Amino acid sequence: MNVVFAVKQYISKMIEDSGPGMKVLLMDKETTGIVSMVYTQSEILQKEVYLFERIDSQNREIMKHLKAICFLRPTKENVDYLIQELRRPKYSIYFIYFSNVISKSDVKSLAEADEQEVVAEVQEFYGDYIAVNPHLFSLNILGCCQGRNWDPVQLSRTTQGLTALLLSLKKCPMIRYQLSSEAAKRLAECVKQVITKEYELFEFRRTEVPPLLLILDRCDDAITPLLNQWTYQAMVHELLGINNNRIDLSRVPGISKDLREVVLSAENDEFYANNMYLNFAEIGSNIKNLMEDFQKKKPKEQQKLESIADMKAFVENYPQFKKMSGTVSKHVTVVGELSRLVSERNLLEVSEVEQELACQNDHSSALQNVKRLLQNPRVTEFDAARLVMLYALHYERHSSNSLPGLMMDLRNKGVSEKYRKLVSAVIEYGGKRVRGSDLFSPKDAVAITKQFLKGLKGVENVYTQHQPFLHETLDHLIKGKLKENLYPYLGPSTLRDRPQDIIVFIIGGATYEEALTVYNLNRTTPGVRIVLGGTTVHNTRRQLLVSLLPEMMPECCSGFWTAQPKQGNLSGYIKVSDLNGATSPLASLQAFSTDQRGVGEEPWVLCLLL
Repeated sequence: MNVVFAVKQYISKMIEDSGPGMKVLLMDKETTGIVSMVYTQSEILQKEVYLFERIDSQNREIMKHLKAICFLRPTKENVDYLIQELRRPKYSIYFIYFSNVISKSDVKSLAEADEQEVVAEVQEFYGDYIAVNPHLFSLNILGCCQGRNWDPVQLSRTTQGLTALLLSLKKCPMIRYQLSSEAAKRLAECVKQVITKEYELFEFRRTEVPPLLLILDRCDDAITPLLNQWTYQAMVHELLGINNNRIDLSRVPGISKDLREVVLSAENDEFYANNMYLNFAEIGSNIKNLMEDFQKKKPKEQQKLESIADMKAFVENYPQFKKMSGTVSKHVTVVGELSRLVSERNLLEVSEVEQELACQNDHSSALQNVKRLLQNPRVTEFDAARLVMLYALHYERHSSNSLPGLMMDLRNKGVSEKYRKLVSAVIEYGGKRVRGSDLFSPKDAVAITKQFLKGLKGVENVYTQHQPFLHETLDHLIKGKLKENLYPYLGPSTLRDRPQDIIVFIIGGATYEEALTVYNLNRTTPGVRIVLGGTTVHNTRRQLLVSLLPEMMPECCSGFWTAQPKQGNLSGYIKVSDLNGATSPLASLQAFSTDQRGVGEEPWVLCLLL
């Protein structure tokens, strides 16, 4: 089960079916993002696709020498655009592919508009979601619910995206959902209705153990999206923001024009693919090795070209050299900015207390540490509010709860009202009254013993103690211990055998920390394949300002959250200049030492790499 491969297969099939000749790829706003996640512009150019256009563009020229490959969501708006297009066709022939089920009435309307008989094909290719990682997908939906209930438009879009995911993976699953969430039950019912209605599409080869769709609600674990992250992909999203693999670096001090926006894609960046799940300490070391490797190769490329053979060798090797130069400058810039933010915002100390609030149960120590950090001028108002939110969630009903005092400390620190309001909002969203599970207390003797032993031994790294609640849920599911009274099946059937193919979907959004959990479970659990999806992929700011305070949506969606790939620029080959001197960007880079600190030991040491 590989969602990147599934979408990529669809795009390849569209292009192959159109045959040889020059082509234009005609898309809408959403399918532009879907395609850009799995293909670079240069890769598609190699398949004779020389032009990329939006169906809603009013200024497209007539080019009868081009074939048109249309990849569109089956919305009323897109069907209307297509009808207009077919009445006055700009291209010689049209191959039309919808990303989801298209109604017969819409197909009839298109046929009636095709008076010049330019349509060669109309098909459904179910790539109706954003393939983020091989095991992670998103629907890029912000603010899917109104309070506890679905926004009807977003429920429809989520149902479409989730059923398309099932069709693209060729799965007809049994469905379980989180009982404490009415939204989870509603989505489960909607997905089941589509499977029943479109039963012919879901008639796949039966497997010995049926696949399983598990629908969860973000409100059952509001802790995970609030924590700072220390693995590369998750950390980039938390501190810089990732939108369709693109990172906006325009606010980085002294950033060059070429690096104001960069692309991080595991499909096209070997360094990123090898390092996206590693912690920041290892990234610092690996980027130093990347730089040294680049420096060794650079002089060879710049030798004098004294013969035809020298020139030929230079021309053959130049693309690889340029690509490596771009990779080095990109990652040095990204890691350097992460390091600057860690230092500027005192995130080492902040993160240690966050982990204590998420994983330990010592109220006195936690309260003391939160109060201490609220007095620290280097701690931003956003991070201060986040600490108080974590305290409020963990110690909501503690007999010595000191939340009023902490709220006063936030006010005295000058934290704005919009951040202070988030504290009560997070309790309303994911507090004990709402949760169907207990995030903080082990429920049985075995779990208590395990926690006690873990406390004695310490953990490998104090900054990564936390495991998302999803890990426990999936562990129980794989072992056949997930309680049916908490996660019932939709319908009378139940799964007797251990599930093998599991699709998990989180209403309200998944996180990269949860994606790492799924990646590790896939790697360490033979015979089990898990795919994780969500209405979006959260970082803390997105979780807080979208899920908790929707009225602040315009503010929180500025910048990278609403950025879309530019028309005609599908992915991402960002031009980067050579690294003149190459060592200078890294000279100021700070990274963590890998001393594998346990709980209660000395902090990590910040050191210069060069």
